[in-house]
Amino acid sequence: MKQFIEFVVKAFVTGLLILVPVYLSVLLLLKAMNSVAGLAKPFANLLPEWLPAEHILSLILVLIVCFLIGVAVRTPAGRAIQERIEKSFFERMPGYALFRSLTQRLAGKNDEENVSKPALAEIEDALVPAFIIEELEDGRFTVFVPSVPTPFAGAVYILTPDRVHPLDVPFTQAIKVISRWGQGSKELVTAMERNKH
Repeated sequence: MKQFIEFVVKAFVTGLLILVPVYLSVLLLLKAMNSVAGLAKPFANLLPEWLPAEHILSLILVLIVCFLIGVAVRTPAGRAIQERIEKSFFERMPGYALFRSLTQRLAGKNDEENVSKPALAEIEDALVPAFIIEELEDGRFTVFVPSVPTPFAGAVYILTPDRVHPLDVPFTQAIKVISRWGQGSKELVTAMERNKH
């Protein structure tokens, strides 16, 4: 009975963690479209009535704004503003650093300073998939051990270097192992053993 309850709770939380970001993204997109609908209305009146022009033009306008912001943050001044906003607001949100690492890797960025490195960590008598968050001055590592199958929740440990085994595998491969209930762990163990030799 206990296992069934754990399964139900984990399934519910996993579904919630997948559904909530999608729902919030759609909600924000619709809210942004409603915010710019007034700007699109004069142009929408020029198009045929059967076409939902106001919605289409609002969506296009929101996408253009997103594109322009994306271009702006690629400039040195834009990057500085982005970093200031992240440090003062977003980095205080739990799970943001890992989420940012994941999106940076998926977007093809490979900024090693800001991206968590996959590792296997020795916790008690087991090896667990983890991500190195930072190295402390005394050589120990802060690692994040994600829960299965949702890599955005988990536990943080500070471990000695002999208990942390950095892996030369893509970040996305480590995330896949976690989201697939450990399937593919063999490749992570092989990568760890390859690093030892």
